[in-house]
Amino acid sequence: MSDTIRIFWPGDYRDLPNRLALPLLEAATAQLERALDRLGRRHARIEGFLTRPHETIAALGQIDDPLIGLYTHWVYGPHTVDGVVGKTNPLLMLSNFSGTWPGLVGLLNTGACLSAEGRAHSRLWTADPIDADDETMARLEAWCEHGAVHHPDACLHTPPPVSEAAEALAARVHAAMQARRPLVLMLGDTSMGMTNGYFGVRTLHRLGFSEHKVDQAWIIDYGRRVAERRIDDALAFVKDRGVTFHYGAVNAADFTENATREQLRDYLAVLDMVDEFGADAIGWQYQLGLIHQRPPSDFAEGLFNSTCRPEGNGDTIVDATEADQGNVLPMEMMKRLLKAKGLHQSVAFHDVRWGIAQEGRFLWVLLNSGSAGAYAFNHDPDTLAGVHSFRQPAQYFPTPGGSFAGESLAGAITWARAWLDDGEPVMDVGSGEVVTLPRDTLRATWDATTPEWPIMMADLGIGRDGLMAHYQSNHIAVCYGDILGEMVALSRRLGFRVRYLADG
Repeated sequence: MSDTIRIFWPGDYRDLPNRLALPLLEAATAQLERALDRLGRRHARIEGFLTRPHETIAALGQIDDPLIGLYTHWVYGPHTVDGVVGKTNPLLMLSNFSGTWPGLVGLLNTGACLSAEGRAHSRLWTADPIDADDETMARLEAWCEHGAVHHPDACLHTPPPVSEAAEALAARVHAAMQARRPLVLMLGDTSMGMTNGYFGVRTLHRLGFSEHKVDQAWIIDYGRRVAERRIDDALAFVKDRGVTFHYGAVNAADFTENATREQLRDYLAVLDMVDEFGADAIGWQYQLGLIHQRPPSDFAEGLFNSTCRPEGNGDTIVDATEADQGNVLPMEMMKRLLKAKGLHQSVAFHDVRWGIAQEGRFLWVLLNSGSAGAYAFNHDPDTLAGVHSFRQPAQYFPTPGGSFAGESLAGAITWARAWLDDGEPVMDVGSGEVVTLPRDTLRATWDATTPEWPIMMADLGIGRDGLMAHYQSNHIAVCYGDILGEMVALSRRLGFRVRYLADG
């Protein structure tokens, strides 16, 4: 191993996002190089984006020198992981902290993929220029000297004691799960290389779940069998229950009612599959595989996570977008606990997208393209009021289709995430609060991210640096109500090691 630090650029699979991010990435690389010069460290660039696993294997697999990857926009996990697994050279992941350019999202996802493999790595992040941030410089120097960065872990706790009532409720839910093992219908797997979100059937079986996997292409086949009358009825239903459609807006001339009809066709096709296989929950691969053949799945996924939905039975059907089993497991568990406790059963799937300081507290911007149910926007289980459907951004979604968006209302929340620690299943849990922001602050925050998507401004009980250092995903499952103790108890009964994340 030489003392030359190699700098690489993990990228998106798609060319356009990489081209749009290139000026920012060039600037960040120049900042990093100036910082390394100040520290007296030799460095060299690995030229170009790594946008395919084989490129990563070729570019990184033969390098034993220390590596720094720059995460300044959305990237795919394999565009780091596949080149570094099985190796022990120091690896640093360095990201911006920006809502517009979600490098932090890419870092969290890729870091979790590395943790699932047991591959040692370090993380750094900054909202300022790298070479102008004294704290980042100090930690970069420590990494250069020792090959690792160690962050404070005071936010990691053994869960609080569980009450007898919570333990008893969890025991009842666990007994029902043992009597009939929950089945997840997987429409493909591992969207965009998020291998941290794929546990595999043997781990699922250990945890009391099963999966049935079908090809995403079945959506097309089953969709051809959906009668037009059912689509007519579904469209009338969502209009009557209060969805606002933003057809033909600026940069959305191709977003028409027909796009929504096709999204409802996919919803009904997947509903038919759920019925055929007796599934309890869904993992929907969502991107890339059908991106040129079908509209985005977000509107359908938002409906599944709502009790008010076409051809519904009064229950949600838990849907984890991007085929993420690290979210579908806690979502299904939380749904069952909520129902058993007499609370509303809807659980939202979100990205940990960004965060802002507001009146002495740190609020996380939770923002996913559409897998949050309507209850978050209205707290009324019987309507879709507050749901807005905008055309999904064309740079990611060439086939037109709408989001399932809205502003999440204030209230106490419980959150959770399942992940693998070198193969060992872990459940992270926490409590918090959704906060209502002043309108101008909310608008500015939404516009700085992706305004077409649902938003939740949440105090998760853990601030920026604790979460960025230790959280093992870019996704999170969130519900309204306090089921923290019940979630801890049920997770332990199913075989998870449980961590409680909270500052103080």
